[in-house]
Amino acid sequence: MPQHATDKLLRTALACFLLLFCFGALAQEPVHSGKREIVFRAVHVIPMDKERVLENQDVVVKDGVITALGNTGKVTYGKDALVIDGKGKYLMPGLAEMHAHVPPVDDFAPMEEVLQLFALNGITTIRGMLGHPRHLQLRDRINGGELISPRFYTSGPSFNGNSVKTPAQAAEMVREQKQAGYDFLKLHPGLTPETFAAIAKTAKEVDIPFAGHVSYDVGIWPAIVAGYASIDHLDGFVEGLVPGLDSIPEQEAGLFAMYIADEADESRIPKLVNALRENNIWVVPTQALAERWIAADKAPEALRQAPEMVYMDAATLEKWTSAKKDMMQHPKYDAAEIADYIKLRQKLIYESNENGVGLLLGSDAPQVFNVPGFSTHHELRYLVDAGLSPYEALRTGTVNVGRYLNRPDIGTIKAGAAADLVLLAGNPLKDITQTQNIEGVLVAKRWLPKAYIAQELKKLEKR
Repeated sequence: MPQHATDKLLRTALACFLLLFCFGALAQEPVHSGKREIVFRAVHVIPMDKERVLENQDVVVKDGVITALGNTGKVTYGKDALVIDGKGKYLMPGLAEMHAHVPPVDDFAPMEEVLQLFALNGITTIRGMLGHPRHLQLRDRINGGELISPRFYTSGPSFNGNSVKTPAQAAEMVREQKQAGYDFLKLHPGLTPETFAAIAKTAKEVDIPFAGHVSYDVGIWPAIVAGYASIDHLDGFVEGLVPGLDSIPEQEAGLFAMYIADEADESRIPKLVNALRENNIWVVPTQALAERWIAADKAPEALRQAPEMVYMDAATLEKWTSAKKDMMQHPKYDAAEIADYIKLRQKLIYESNENGVGLLLGSDAPQVFNVPGFSTHHELRYLVDAGLSPYEALRTGTVNVGRYLNRPDIGTIKAGAAADLVLLAGNPLKDITQTQNIEGVLVAKRWLPKAYIAQELKKLEKR
């Protein structure tokens, strides 16, 4: 072959290699929807306004907002749009994790890592349930578009038996957190009826919601009347079903009343769920916490080997393993009774949903064997196990969240809605585990394709 022909062949091969290399590199980077339109073409849409699938739709997004939705080929968009082939795939609203924990530390790095895990798993809104002053700066950075992160709502530092000793101190702490700009107050155990009353009264005066645990000495009925924005973990629910609770010390009841569930009078459940509905109390069950930490049928060593545990460091896994082993070795722990306790929690979830109580999706991650992002999908499955349909379970992390936050643009797919979207390979209305079969995520105005998600998850592996 002549030299000039060889040189031409080499130049052509090099050009093709560079083109393929550049295309591959681009495929691993997020695309910002503020700079160009993003179009999901011929995709099946799960709008979440009702249980239905809109087949073969074109969905157009620009600058973080859905601008158009219609039958494929009937929707116009610019010639420079990024077109994503959605044929045979399903597009649903991004999920919310309404009981998340962002590390309450001064260092942004571990916070950003947790946010990444959520976003890469299709979680586009989170509610941080243990606040820290640095979280206010973190929220500003997220809102400013600096991070690929879910939308972030944050509580202030915890109100509990150690941080609040008097009603006056409680009231002052409420005012301070309102002034600082936190979204809501987080209540933990250990509050007295007097300190709790001061928190609730002052919170209403300054107009800031409060949510979280129900202290044992306060009890579920005063908590409901006081107007929690949400009660999490079903805290106080089982206690509210137990006759003669006043004579049972808190330490004998166990975590979330796990040791006295056999004394619960289930005929009281209608009264409980009716009170929750009538007082507009939202509920975040965090059943994943009970199923993975408390339940006896899931051995700690088996949970430790779950694929997502690769994202947790060895020290954390050791702590989680010890926490579960310690619980199972407690003298009052009986595997059969704990199984009945889990069933009672499932019944409370089911009856709440059936009777119009607003449920919100949350798994308490990172917490014992609940890895951020991954555990939100586990929670969906546990809700279905409790008797909810896949559609009802999905509502807890989509449209219900929009209602709770008074954001009708969140949790549905329609023109004008926020473009928080997850592209799935299968239909989660038929199989809830399909929410884990992610082809891409649109979060914080950025499209994260499957290859990018895999690449970034690989970087986050600890072992």
